[in-house]
Amino acid sequence: MNDKQIEKQRKRELKQQWQEEQQRLFEESLPMERAFFTQLFDALDEQLEICGCDHTSSKTVEILNRIDIKNIEGVVVWLREHGGYCDCEVLWNVEEYFE
Repeated sequence: MNDKQIEKQRKRELKQQWQEEQQRLFEESLPMERAFFTQLFDALDEQLEICGCDHTSSKTVEILNRIDIKNIEGVVVWLREHGGYCDCEVLWNVEEYFE
């Protein structure tokens, strides 16, 4: 390998390390288990197809209560920090973090 190839390989390795660190930090920041997010997204999708979004987090809170989440306020704050300011935005903005 020449110097240019070595540098390119090193940049790829650094990028991979950074991505892994970002993923680790994201997972550590989750206010509830990942499986509960899947339940939330699926239930929200069903509810929004039926009722539409009233631009509040009311359906999100209702679903979190139904799946027996204890720190609902913490989850709602976390969702807002990740772009989920209302029920439809939870699906549009937050769900993509889990794909």
